[in-house]
Amino acid sequence: MLDYMTLKLIWWVLVGVLLVGFVIMDGHDMGVGTLLPFVGRSDPERRVVINTVGPHWDGNQVWFITAGGAIFAAWPLVYATAFSGFYWAMLAVLWSLFFRPVGFDYRSKISDPRWRSTWDWGLFIGGAVPPLIFGVAFGNLLQGVPFHFDDNLRSTYTGTFWALLNPFALLCGLLSTAMITAHGGHYLMLRSEGTVYQRARRAAMGFAGLALVCFVAGGLWVQLLPGHVITIAASPNALPDPLAKTVALVPGAWLDNFRQAPVLWGVPGLGIGALALGFAMALLNRPGSAFVASALAMTGVIGTAGVALFPFILPSSTDPSSGLTAWDAVSSHFTLGLMLGATLIFMPLVVLYTSWAYRVMAGKVTLEFIRQHDRSAY
Repeated sequence: MLDYMTLKLIWWVLVGVLLVGFVIMDGHDMGVGTLLPFVGRSDPERRVVINTVGPHWDGNQVWFITAGGAIFAAWPLVYATAFSGFYWAMLAVLWSLFFRPVGFDYRSKISDPRWRSTWDWGLFIGGAVPPLIFGVAFGNLLQGVPFHFDDNLRSTYTGTFWALLNPFALLCGLLSTAMITAHGGHYLMLRSEGTVYQRARRAAMGFAGLALVCFVAGGLWVQLLPGHVITIAASPNALPDPLAKTVALVPGAWLDNFRQAPVLWGVPGLGIGALALGFAMALLNRPGSAFVASALAMTGVIGTAGVALFPFILPSSTDPSSGLTAWDAVSSHFTLGLMLGATLIFMPLVVLYTSWAYRVMAGKVTLEFIRQHDRSAY
């Protein structure tokens, strides 16, 4: 079996991969849901939009569930502390997600325009709220979360829900929403035609431009934030103990990893370049390239946050030494090794099945298709 330190690092990478997979796969159907009331101006057009993601949105939830499960199993202290502190925010995500299964399954069962319009806006909520809250959460990570541990490693959260809605966090929430909505627009370009295609194209370009501005603005703002620096560290191979280290707050320290390894500047460079490329490909009516660029952009944006924070996962603003890192917030050596084995078996199966499903469902969803399958389509 691999040594403990290596497994800790592998799981930091794997959780990042799962988060990126969730944002790419579940993100495009959330983006489509966000655009639904605006790119579809009539009921048939809205059914076209819904049917581009209706057959597979629930399969994409596998990435969301797997990422949450991986955090629970690999980083139990992070899971427990974050869900205690972000309790109401997580409930807001859960409540908004309730609209998705019901909306997809029941929206077109009744022909009443008021019924359908209500579920259209429900699907909008289910698509727009989670990215906003997840972005706000990442913004708060970079500022530190108000929690601390006592000598028995019981965490106490001292913040409030409204304190999470600070200016920097809201900027990150806007970035997340714009990025996901642009991704949904690029996907709609792949699966639609005519007026729906043109509206999706304009939305994709607009939100990609907004995401680019927000990402650059956030990067400039991060230079002013106090970063967390470990001044006295425990051995990465030691048993987890968050209180075995000493942490100092240093202005601009979130950029230290980039300064120490300049090659890492390629990660935010990927985010900026891919956002610009996605805009250009949409402008040139190349939806396939635009979608790939959008996926790369989200990889770069999330990767930038991960690199900046490393090794921190959940920094603390009230007691910096209580901050949780990739070295001291993990499960046992045996647990990490067992989970790695399961991941190496099942993740390729998920990727293969998902690829097959998308290949089978490839192609344009048209108004004619909706008319021919009025009772079976979403």
